[in-house]
Amino acid sequence: MRPRATVCRLWGTWLAIVLAGPFAVDAAGAAVLKATLITPADDPRMERTRTERAYLGHPGGPLAEGVEVALDEARFELDAAGAEVALASAPAASLDAARAAAIAAEKAGAAVLLTDLPADWTLAVADAVKLPVLNLSEASDRLRQQDCRARLFHLIPSERMRSDALAQTLVSRKWSKVLLLVGSGPQDAMRAATVQASIKRYGLQVVASKPFKLSADPRERDLANPLLLTAGNSYDAVWVVDSDGEFARTLPYRTVLPRPVVGDGGLVALAWHAQFERYGAPQVSRRFAKIARRAMTAHDWAAWMAGKTLAAAAIGAPKGPNAAWAQAIAKGTLDGSKGTNLSFRAWDGQLRQPMLLSDGQGVISQAPAEGMLHPRDVLDTLGADAPEKLCPIAR
Repeated sequence: MRPRATVCRLWGTWLAIVLAGPFAVDAAGAAVLKATLITPADDPRMERTRTERAYLGHPGGPLAEGVEVALDEARFELDAAGAEVALASAPAASLDAARAAAIAAEKAGAAVLLTDLPADWTLAVADAVKLPVLNLSEASDRLRQQDCRARLFHLIPSERMRSDALAQTLVSRKWSKVLLLVGSGPQDAMRAATVQASIKRYGLQVVASKPFKLSADPRERDLANPLLLTAGNSYDAVWVVDSDGEFARTLPYRTVLPRPVVGDGGLVALAWHAQFERYGAPQVSRRFAKIARRAMTAHDWAAWMAGKTLAAAAIGAPKGPNAAWAQAIAKGTLDGSKGTNLSFRAWDGQLRQPMLLSDGQGVISQAPAEGMLHPRDVLDTLGADAPEKLCPIAR
């Protein structure tokens, strides 16, 4: 394996490229696809106190590492095609800084942008340029629905995909009565509405919906008491919506009734887990762990898939304006080591993919659940299907 500092040819090498444009030529004569990864500066998700807890569904480290692994894996094919991918990194401290970074990258000849940003920042980047943008980390459904963009593609599963995967799992096990616990965080109410949509889609029943709140105030201690929250109702499962993750991780085995916990604690729907043991997944996880020295998370898998997308685009080298690059991405298929070829949905730019159900120790099952049917692609039972689309843009 090549030294880490040289794998992706970061800024120092990029400045040595002698021809401008989305597909330039370096000093060795290789065609170079230039891409820029825009990330938050001083990202609170990367604070050591959070990454050490390893909350399921939360990022575990810098996403550039996943892109790096994918590009290193594609080295032989890139060399054979006479192509190269030059990946630059641009940290941004605000929405305006993210927009400025996107504009600067486009002027510098980038062909594709990658984002690890909040929803509003992602939209600002997509609106500022005419380049395809790969969203690696923002799961908000509005980016796939009413706030969609024509050249915005999503590698990370949407919130609706995660909740549909859990709802299918509950249906397959005949756990039809659900107690819903919803946190007080700024995203929790919106995510709870998504959960309700999945529950309705698959015919489950919410027996009660109760709010909880973690607080250091002794007067509010009972607002996060698992025994009080799970008393007074009969249910088959407890579904917890907790974007922060602190309450959810303590809920299993502390409910009044001996019932499974799903959602953000207990059984969690993920794009990836390092203990997935099929379809070549162990080799992917080991290659990532060798470079990053940590376990591969769902966000890392999305970044890895973004690297595979860049490599496929570089090898294919579509001709024409930036729209040609977006079309090449939209129509391509990718191997995500999940047992089937993956592709982007035409109506929302989401990468359709199986989901993994994990308790943190291993992968318990996969979704779509066995027996789920769809007239075209069973993967479209996860997330908003074409008849449900709110995206007004024709791709």
